Amino acid sequence: MKNIVCFGEVLWDVFPTHKKIGGAPLNVALRLKSLDNNVSIISRIGDDKKGRKIKKHLLKQGVNVANLQIDTQLKTGKVKVMLNAKGSASYDIMFPRAWDKITLTDTSKIITQHADAFIYGSLVARDDISRASLYALLKLAKYKIFDINLRAPYYTKEVLNHLMNEADFIKFNDEEIFEIGEALHSQTHSLEQNITFLAEQTNTKTICVTKGRHGAILYYNGTFYYNSGYQIEVVDTVGAGDSFLATLISKLLKGDNPQEAIDYACAIGALVAGSEGANPQFSTEDINAFIYPN
Repeated sequence: MKNIVCFGEVLWDVFPTHKKIGGAPLNVALRLKSLDNNVSIISRIGDDKKGRKIKKHLLKQGVNVANLQIDTQLKTGKVKVMLNAKGSASYDIMFPRAWDKITLTDTSKIITQHADAFIYGSLVARDDISRASLYALLKLAKYKIFDINLRAPYYTKEVLNHLMNEADFIKFNDEEIFEIGEALHSQTHSLEQNITFLAEQTNTKTICVTKGRHGAILYYNGTFYYNSGYQIEVVDTVGAGDSFLATLISKLLKGDNPQEAIDYACAIGALVAGSEGANPQFSTEDINAFIYPN
């Protein structure tokens, strides 16, 4: 069982017809916990009903919330989610919210120092206070996993460069890696060549790129591993990439074969895309039946 810390936004995803607890770090944390890891979250909620519901939900799922701070001024995070006809999401992310003001504490330093992995994204760096806390914790973390999550206008090339250069493992989607490769003057349109280019540019040994329904590519210790995706009727894509990442990390940290890890991660990502909301629950039997149908 690994000790993993997730840093960043916790919030409510508000769909046209309903709302769900979410935020990439929270989604990753919940999936990691379901895969038998010890998981802590460092974030901030408002002193309000929505914040208390998030805290209660995380506690119920067994996530450590000792570093879930409470802000008396700002409200709990909220994102308006719009889905197109294919279930792909676009977002209107309210600013500022409590998670923009995550402060550095002694307890957050201690859990980060002792974690087997520290997971962070780019969205939480949109505000000076949360960004400063993240930068300080990155100096303490042993193994750093960067989940790039480009949400215009909340990122800059300078901040992305810093966060990539700190990382031991970077996860992109296929649009993000080409955008960032171009910004860093990559001369190639090949996905594999962009991966190796960015691995060299950032001195990162592990890079993963998700390709939606077409699966994912993992670059791990100089070798490429592929999964071409699983057929599923998409309900909504919210949280699919987060569950994919959590599963891949959990498998790799526990020493599983990289090919098996990416296959299992793609399966869980597909199952999430075929379900409503970011955090549906699946049994091991459900997952195996999906990967290996009769």
